[in-house]
Amino acid sequence: MKSEQQTTHKYLINRSQDGDRQAQSELYQLYAGAMYNICRRMTGDEEEAKDVLQEAFITVFINIKKLKEEATFSAWVKRIVINQCINTLKKKQLLTSSLGEEHEGLVEDDGNESFSEYSIKEVMSTIDKISEGCRTVLNLYLFEGYDHKEIAHILSISESASKAQYCKAKSKIRKILTD
Repeated sequence: MKSEQQTTHKYLINRSQDGDRQAQSELYQLYAGAMYNICRRMTGDEEEAKDVLQEAFITVFINIKKLKEEATFSAWVKRIVINQCINTLKKKQLLTSSLGEEHEGLVEDDGNESFSEYSIKEVMSTIDKISEGCRTVLNLYLFEGYDHKEIAHILSISESASKAQYCKAKSKIRKILTD
């Protein structure tokens, strides 16, 4: 089953590289849902997430001929989507202003807090309410699996600023949920 799915994906990727619009549409349908979730978490806005997703897939299909290994397609698309989200946030110039170094001295907590008494919907809704800088770091760290060093590089901030934003995000979420 998995081998059959991989063969289908490889076939669609190869056809997409040849400019086949139907294959591109099928690839989009396969990946759009998961990639939309990333966009939604990072932008905090449904309409903006849809726009970012569309821009990201335009980039994917413009550059798909550069993809050498079909096996890396999913990770490649995810990276393009995340970069598009970050670029969109940077263009809004809210990210850089909210990612300041004012919390340089904060230490990352041990992560023992639990939000398990809250529904996923409550937590996700709360994440939408925090600043874009905090939300971006939280998403990259918690959902996308980047470490603070990688986040610092991606966002052009210091590693301690990334840690501070992550702590600030968790603190704000905790406060909003308990109020």
